[in-house]
Amino acid sequence: MTSSLRFFLDGFQSHEDVDALIYHDKKTTYRQLLDSIQRFTHQFEIAGIKSGDVVMLQSDLSPDAVAALFALAQIGAIIVPLVPLDADKMSQRAEVAQWQWHLSVQAKQTVSIKMVAKNSHHPLYEELRHIQHPGLVLFSSGSSGQCKATLHDLERLLSKFHNRHRSPRTLAFLLFDHIGGLDVLFYVLSGGGTLIAIENRNPDAVLTAVEQHGVQLLPTSPTFLNLMLLSEAHSRHSLESLATITYGTESMPEATLHALHESLPKVRLVQTYGMSELGALRTKSKSSDSLWLKFSGEGMETRIVEGMLQVKSRTTMVGYLNAPSPFTEDGWFITGDKVEVRGDYMRILGRESQIINVGGEKVYPAEVENVILQVPEVAQVSVFGQAHPLTGQIVCAKVRPHEIINAKEFIRNIRLYCRDKLEPYKIPVRVEVVNEAQHGERYKKKRVESTINDK
Repeated sequence: MTSSLRFFLDGFQSHEDVDALIYHDKKTTYRQLLDSIQRFTHQFEIAGIKSGDVVMLQSDLSPDAVAALFALAQIGAIIVPLVPLDADKMSQRAEVAQWQWHLSVQAKQTVSIKMVAKNSHHPLYEELRHIQHPGLVLFSSGSSGQCKATLHDLERLLSKFHNRHRSPRTLAFLLFDHIGGLDVLFYVLSGGGTLIAIENRNPDAVLTAVEQHGVQLLPTSPTFLNLMLLSEAHSRHSLESLATITYGTESMPEATLHALHESLPKVRLVQTYGMSELGALRTKSKSSDSLWLKFSGEGMETRIVEGMLQVKSRTTMVGYLNAPSPFTEDGWFITGDKVEVRGDYMRILGRESQIINVGGEKVYPAEVENVILQVPEVAQVSVFGQAHPLTGQIVCAKVRPHEIINAKEFIRNIRLYCRDKLEPYKIPVRVEVVNEAQHGERYKKKRVESTINDK
């Protein structure tokens, strides 16, 4: 057993009477979690799973799924956690990850175990097998192109939690197959805290859980927080227990942040920064209403090269299973994020791949979205670029209003408002009024380009 796993399991024993997870309002103590880990470890070994095997673990964030995850890590397997997916996506991921075992966590403490291949060969897998460390494979959403498969050394990823602390009661908003969701899971369990998992992630359901279970920490996304403010769900629930909201996974509009700070002045707002390739890095926001942050913590360094953030961290992935290496020759990970620096703090401007180039002028979608969100009738907006024969690209926007309105007048109001706030080349040339939500099931903004009609 690796030192990181021993650290976690020793901690579970010292908190054995504490609730580790509350799943659909049912409590599981650390003692019960340990018992399940032992039971699953024995079951998996009997089935023939061994160190270095690649195992797909399909479930949501249930106590049995968490126990199965730790049991597989204890065996030394390379784990591919996934939430339920359609057949095509599952087939694509299977081809890339080459898993040998298919595990599905089911109700009543049972796991379906099926061998699907005898061998799994990849040079990066062999690196982990050589040092006998468990592994973790995470897939990106694939919304902006190829769905990349990231391989982590799980022992190295867990090592950053080697400090005894008392974790707050935390709501599990991010999913089981997401680096943010796993980071929250490991953070809470390493400190003997309680993680509350819920079925429904709409604002009222989330805040009901906060109120009912005395949640102190809510890690979530800017999209969710914007929807919470729009629905005014925060005014319908008692949030006295809530001390901290952390937000990440996408850009936070400054207008949303200021509105959130005004609505919940007693709650500390902290911007997080993480990627599937890096894990979640420790950050400190300049203030609750500021988008400026700085990085802290041992084992990581940052540098800015041509305006782009690069990171060197002990939690960085081993590599991609299906894409070229994103590391520099001297070992720095190229994040792809453009940043602005001011003293010890920096502000994330956006992904370089999403920058819109209008006749040589750079436009950051987040900047335009922040302005449009200040128009009272706007509920959600997504800004993106489209090819244009004269300027290379033009700025386009999909906008969802609060309610049914006159579309032409709505678009005219948006452009008039933008004229006072943005340079002419940043003002959307094409605007489409839409009724559908501008986010997916993970409450992250969709940025898929599409052809829209001139309005």
